[in-house]
Amino acid sequence: MTYWNDHGMNGWGFGLMAVGMLLFWGLVVVAVVLLVRHLVQTPRNPQGTNPSPPPERIPPEQLLAERFARGEIDADEYRHRLEVLRSGADPPAG
Repeated sequence: MTYWNDHGMNGWGFGLMAVGMLLFWGLVVVAVVLLVRHLVQTPRNPQGTNPSPPPERIPPEQLLAERFARGEIDADEYRHRLEVLRSGADPPAG
């Protein structure tokens, strides 16, 4: 009788086949994860320009005038704070 022995496949052949399949599926999983991360990732500065410029610094006198215009402070407080700003003195605590 002739035993075909599955084309010379023995214990080592089955072991190497198992390791090869693990490596193959590991590479497939890694490729899928990298592809998903690449597709989901938001673009970082695509044209090389700053996507959002830093906010402009509004001068303190303009902020004070806006607060006065909105009615948050009265005329006396506006004049007092404007005087303090222009003199460069520290405002009183409180």
